[in-house]
Amino acid sequence: MSQPVLALGAALLTAAGHVWYVPALAELRAGTDRPLSRRTAAAACLSGWGTTGTVAAVLLASGTWRMPCAAAVAGTVVTVGLRLCAAVHHRREAREAARHWAQLARYGHRPPVGPGRSRRTLAVLVASGLATALTTVTLLLVTGAADGFSPG
Repeated sequence: MSQPVLALGAALLTAAGHVWYVPALAELRAGTDRPLSRRTAAAACLSGWGTTGTVAAVLLASGTWRMPCAAAVAGTVVTVGLRLCAAVHHRREAREAARHWAQLARYGHRPPVGPGRSRRTLAVLVASGLATALTTVTLLLVTGAADGFSPG
């Protein structure tokens, strides 16, 4: 695939990613009103989407694959580093909040109810759906039943 086609795809992907990077920008603009973990995670989000946009521009400007690959690797390293820092900050903040709620519990206060198992339930449902789809496709390919299938 040629570099201009990949650049167009990366540019369209970056434009479509506004649903993630615009709220992340709002998180950063809120400043100290937001916890450090959320601001760091927002910086990681912006770094990742900025990397995609940068790679799109470098793909158009460069005639070789070396520069786009270097830009992608550098952006990925920065994004992963920021995301790991955000996770560390989040754990510290969670421990601090637990310590505060433990102190308040002595006076009869209870912590707010968290999201519960809804995220895990969704993850299990999505994973089982993907596993079922993969198993179905594999069985169709192994048995040769997909040979006569024509979509549309």
